[in-house]
Amino acid sequence: MVELDVQIPTAFDPFADAENLDGTGAKEYVHIRIQQRNGKKCLTTVQGLKGNFSYDKILKDFKKQFCCNGNVVQDKLMGKIIQLQGDQRKNASQFLVQAGIVKKEQIKIHGF
Repeated sequence: MVELDVQIPTAFDPFADAENLDGTGAKEYVHIRIQQRNGKKCLTTVQGLKGNFSYDKILKDFKKQFCCNGNVVQDKLMGKIIQLQGDQRKNASQFLVQAGIVKKEQIKIHGF
């Protein structure tokens, strides 16, 4: 048998080191969505908050300030999601910015 010195090219991933950056190139967004329930009822969801925040304390402040009910739901793909009763998109985004949890540029509001 003849042995050949052939180098097999490997796949080059130009974004492999992008995960190590501290948010300089990529932004992690906080998504605030509204979901229609039945009739006029709707549900506001907040997802994408970093894991080092206490979701229960944020939810408690949301409920006090907006006079609504809510809960924290654990999702397999999205992680923890805060759900609030009613259309609280503007209120939630203003609260998150004023509390210094996220910057205004990191918030994406979805819905009608």
